[in-house]
Amino acid sequence: MNASPPGQAARRAQYLAALGIDLWHSRSPPAPAKAPVAMPAVPEPELQPGTATQPAPGTAPPASAPAPSSESRTEAPGVWQALRAEVSACRRCGLCNSRTQTVFGVGNPAAPVLVVGEAPGAEEDRQGEPFVGRAGQLLNAMLRALGHPRETVYIANILKCRPPGNRDPSAAEVASCLPYLHRQIELLAPRLILVVGRIAAQSLLATDTSIGRLRGHLHHYGAAGTPLVVTYHPAYLLRSPGEKRRAWADLKAARAALTRTASEA
Repeated sequence: MNASPPGQAARRAQYLAALGIDLWHSRSPPAPAKAPVAMPAVPEPELQPGTATQPAPGTAPPASAPAPSSESRTEAPGVWQALRAEVSACRRCGLCNSRTQTVFGVGNPAAPVLVVGEAPGAEEDRQGEPFVGRAGQLLNAMLRALGHPRETVYIANILKCRPPGNRDPSAAEVASCLPYLHRQIELLAPRLILVVGRIAAQSLLATDTSIGRLRGHLHHYGAAGTPLVVTYHPAYLLRSPGEKRRAWADLKAARAALTRTASEA
């Protein structure tokens, strides 16, 4: 089989290095050169279309997931400031009693990519910014592999307050906080939503389907049908580095979906 073109091979090596995946090279001497044989082009792996998740039986659909308006990206900064102030003063659930501060979100309000995680951890609770620990460093590498570094995307969580002991959020906590994220999505009007981790995916898609079954499919969010891709949480990848190759496949598929939306715009 022919070798990959130099540019493609270099990109592949860059993505693997960004995720901390070892790249193996053969020590055997190269085979004698043969006459080139035309090979059909092999496209990069893509997500299976048409698999938008439906809410599980007995599960309430996501609260108010409006279609982003065409004017969302031109909203005055005051709209964001008002929403941030509302979140900062929120007392909808008991997490307000244990938080150091709320973690609203961070990034470019005109970003084409929105990254959604689960909830703040201890370091995020102290700094007021999502994904700032070791998991955040790996997320940064994942975003570079996607071709959209951290400073070019927007990052937010399902919950704006840290659950004590980093426990899983309760259903009531998710229901109380999710409308804030829906409003952020409405204002951002992203071209792609990248959801990291089981709880974030199940909460945003209103399903109890396992992350193993949510991965590898192209989902859609809201009335606008925003493409949504699910992958593993960086903290899980730190504990299970063998899954990084699957995460890399998710990122390539997300990049392909983002390219399609750009061409259709």
